[in-house]
Amino acid sequence: MSSTSSISLAPQAAPAAAAPRSRRAVRTWLFVMAALVVAMVAVGGATRLTGSGLSITEWKPVTGAIPPLSAEAWAQEFAKYQATPQYKLLNQGMSLSEFQFIYGWEWGHRLLGRLIGLAFFLPLLVFWWRGQIDRRLGFGLLGLGVLGGLQGAVGWIMVASGLQPGMIAVAPVKLALHLTLASAIYAGLVWIASGLDRRRDEVVPARLSRTALALMVLVLVQIALGGLVAGSKAGLTYNTWPLMDGGLVPGGLFAGTPWIENFVDNVALVQFNHRLTAYALLILAVLHAVDARRTLPGTGAKRRATALAGLVAAQAALGIVTLLLVVPLWAALAHQVAAMLVLGMVSAHARLCRVPGEARLSRSPAATARAA
Repeated sequence: MSSTSSISLAPQAAPAAAAPRSRRAVRTWLFVMAALVVAMVAVGGATRLTGSGLSITEWKPVTGAIPPLSAEAWAQEFAKYQATPQYKLLNQGMSLSEFQFIYGWEWGHRLLGRLIGLAFFLPLLVFWWRGQIDRRLGFGLLGLGVLGGLQGAVGWIMVASGLQPGMIAVAPVKLALHLTLASAIYAGLVWIASGLDRRRDEVVPARLSRTALALMVLVLVQIALGGLVAGSKAGLTYNTWPLMDGGLVPGGLFAGTPWIENFVDNVALVQFNHRLTAYALLILAVLHAVDARRTLPGTGAKRRATALAGLVAAQAALGIVTLLLVVPLWAALAHQVAAMLVLGMVSAHARLCRVPGEARLSRSPAATARAA
């Protein structure tokens, strides 16, 4: 029995020998890239919360990396901002020093995006040239790179929406898309890095694997809904919990017409959907942790599921505090960064919970014993 098993396993050893050499450096690089994306989201959140996002009225991917260096250049940039609806309707009378403050946030946000692009593509070329990235991994990483370029374009489309007549902020849908795309890139980086050249010492049941993946998708949905809350400033209304406007379900959820626009423009429905998804996410995370603790005691999957449930609970509590305090900058920024931590944890957990192909073919203890 054991000799037969050894013979049957021999063909599987060849691909491992043909695989690229150690990719520990690649994995470390991907985790560093993920950390840079979190920093980008944090700076973007601070840029939005300080009202700085519309301070730069042009998109210059190359020359825009250099900030104004003279009094004349600053005067020109300030004049461009003074022509925007946000200045005329909201910031009339702003001083040059106040403008320089908000300009600095937006410029820093864009500069960090450029640096992330360089930090991604230059090492990617080096690792590929050295044979540490195979074709499949390379195409996956190139896909993330394309998403990164698209993210830059979406960022400008978002800013342009706030420069339209009568606008004092960017369109909520475009803000939500910008945040969600950044989150998807971050999740992809963590997903790839977490599974790179890792050996699993446990077989996770398909049920737990599917639940972990569902949690990852639900976190992304919740982040998108959070982007809508931020973009429509829905967090500045109904600052009570657990009730909204004196009830569990507030009135006027579909007061606007056409009805579908309520999901974006109606602050009551926007906040209500964010609350409901938070409840669903917390319930699913707790059930998943309980299931993992019963099914896989003493395993990494159990520990990850338990930690994930704790993170989701902490994030929910932080969201409630942010709402009750009427969205102070520190709490809103902490809530946004914590969302990235939850997404990173659930992405790594979902990747490591994937059931190996051999395990799908035999799930019973008898089959497992025969395979051994």
